[in-house]
Amino acid sequence: MMYPFMTLNDDTEIVHSEMKDGIVKVYIETPDEKLGFKSATCYLPEKKWENIYGYTEDEFEYLKDVVYSEAHLILEFSQTGGLLSASSI
Repeated sequence: MMYPFMTLNDDTEIVHSEMKDGIVKVYIETPDEKLGFKSATCYLPEKKWENIYGYTEDEFEYLKDVVYSEAHLILEFSQTGGLLSASSI
């Protein structure tokens, strides 16, 4: 299951999985007029990236900064049913 985490001003969606075997999958998707969607996948806590599609170097660096700066929250929420579950406690 994937849980919503954050929507950026450009409609980029960041979602994450439940933690399994200490690993959390973070998926990022941005609507794009030409490509349909840009996307990337990161695995925390290793910070391993794969399937990076459509982002410029600058865009990708920005997304890495966002994910890394929020990694502690993503890891926490991945163990408690996501952000919405955590905010209702």
